[in-house]
Amino acid sequence: MPDHLLKYLLLFTAIFLTLNNSGAFSKKKPVPVSYPVSTSELLSSAAPRFNPYKYLTIYKITDKKNITPIHDYLRSIDYTQPEEYDIWSDSRINPYQVNLTDMKDTVKIDLSGYVPPSAKYVTSDFGFRKWRHHYGIDLKVHRGDTVWNAFDGVVRITKRARDYGNYVVIRHFNGLETLYAHLNKITVNTGDTLKAGNPVGMGGNTGRSTGYHLHFEIRYLGNPVNPNDLINFQDHTVKNTILLLNSKHFEYKKEIDKIRFWTVRSGDSLSRISYRTGIPIAKLCSLNGIKRNSILRIGQRIRYT
Repeated sequence: MPDHLLKYLLLFTAIFLTLNNSGAFSKKKPVPVSYPVSTSELLSSAAPRFNPYKYLTIYKITDKKNITPIHDYLRSIDYTQPEEYDIWSDSRINPYQVNLTDMKDTVKIDLSGYVPPSAKYVTSDFGFRKWRHHYGIDLKVHRGDTVWNAFDGVVRITKRARDYGNYVVIRHFNGLETLYAHLNKITVNTGDTLKAGNPVGMGGNTGRSTGYHLHFEIRYLGNPVNPNDLINFQDHTVKNTILLLNSKHFEYKKEIDKIRFWTVRSGDSLSRISYRTGIPIAKLCSLNGIKRNSILRIGQRIRYT
């Protein structure tokens, strides 16, 4: 048999076997099959993109009701994201401007899967520090130490500021946001999707900092939450897998609202400020971390309550 006829015969045989196996010669209609997509496959930056074409067979699926489009699938996943998160800013830490001190509801937040950003000890806690409030917790790091992402989420801000130095803000799928400041180097970009435990940067001493450390904040709708309410920093584990977030977590802000400051003007001294405010000089010094002979600068803010 000539070679070209043999080639045509083999090709015809292959086509016939393929159509026969697919059911093309059968009177039965093929049964449509839907292929579920796992959340981790959709959200992980390391996972390959979901490709629906690899599941197509050579027959045409007639019943499309059994196949869930990917965009509908994403909408069906409950991330407990508040509607205010429709606001997306890559420059402002708190673009939401929501006051939660009178929060009426209790929000359940999933803390499972938490990874500590640094497993070292605390150097400065959440709360008042001298004349201002410290909205996060400081963890010891050395130059170049890897800083890890706490929960699954998307990078919202990568920026350098005078106070925070190099910092990153990540919006998490559980409704929280975290901030990592004073980094020596940022290793992520705005819009990156991260898993808990992915690196976000390297430990440093940038911005308003007196030594190598990581400033770590946890926020909800822009409002800082005391990290100690969620995490045991002795062993770096969450206290409960579910956080019941309510107005009690923001009561500290009522104390901050009571704080009053005196702005130093030409001719002002501690004795004059004491006379005008009725606060003893010793208390003014204690509240502001200064001494009686400290030189005041015009425009400086002196706390007196």
